[in-house]
Amino acid sequence: MVQEKGTISIHTENIFPIIKKFLYSDHEIFLRELVSNSVDAVQKLKRLAALGQYNQELGDLKVEVSFDEKAKTLTVSDNGIGMTADEIKKYINQIAFSGATEFMEKFKEAKDAQEIIGRFGLGFYSAFMVANKVEIQTLSYLEGAEPARWVCDGSTEFELTEGNRTERGTDVILYLNSESEEFLSRHRLQEILDKYAKFLPVPVKLGTRTEQVEDGVDEEGKPKYNSVEVENIVNNTNPIWTKAPGDLKDEDYLSFYRELYPFSEDPLFWIHLNVDYPFHLTGVLYFPKLKEEFELQRNKIKLFSR
Repeated sequence: MVQEKGTISIHTENIFPIIKKFLYSDHEIFLRELVSNSVDAVQKLKRLAALGQYNQELGDLKVEVSFDEKAKTLTVSDNGIGMTADEIKKYINQIAFSGATEFMEKFKEAKDAQEIIGRFGLGFYSAFMVANKVEIQTLSYLEGAEPARWVCDGSTEFELTEGNRTERGTDVILYLNSESEEFLSRHRLQEILDKYAKFLPVPVKLGTRTEQVEDGVDEEGKPKYNSVEVENIVNNTNPIWTKAPGDLKDEDYLSFYRELYPFSEDPLFWIHLNVDYPFHLTGVLYFPKLKEEFELQRNKIKLFSR
């Protein structure tokens, strides 16, 4: 593969300062965006396989979030469709802005960072809110594809070279800035993934953790323990709203509610929705018990939507 350097195709060099400044107040959403991209890559591969356009072994499809405290890196990996060098040029280097003036005009209409990201396709570039440098290592599912590596330091300059990934999929590696080292914490990452990835349709793994497991007894009759690496899958890929009401019991609904609100009383009742017209909707609507003082906190209201 020929080494290449170039300039990201945008109409204003001020785009990165805009991303960092205006989206910074909601900077944890970078993880949501990167994980969502990885889930999409896996879902696309599954779809291609279902259509008969990919006949290789799918393997254990999943997304993984991991971090390295010493290197101060955070990595989001998947084994989805991956990208070729040409696809990187198309999907990463070309940000579809029509100019700074129009961008800022549209920005005024946006109510918050999430709306901006949704409307302008800034999902991937939200990584630069927390990273001084972002690296992509990727290998396309296409037969004969070569691995590619893309690096950008938050300016409009990028470098595209041969990569080192040997298996299908993509790694997005964030070299975190000094203000964002909070994301080198398993607890913090778990908190964000619980908030945004709890019911994504592809397993999302938060690295591995070490647990002490009892393994027999020693010569004195005392328990022996071994350290084992345990996968930490953070999401439920098959929530109850994806199932038919006839296949569920009351305890299934109650168990799911307790998963969402572990310290709350059981709900008064619930409704399993299955609407076909004028739009298709399936879901479960819970009605919680309210105390005499009519205690209702906005942060306890949850709506999960595909």
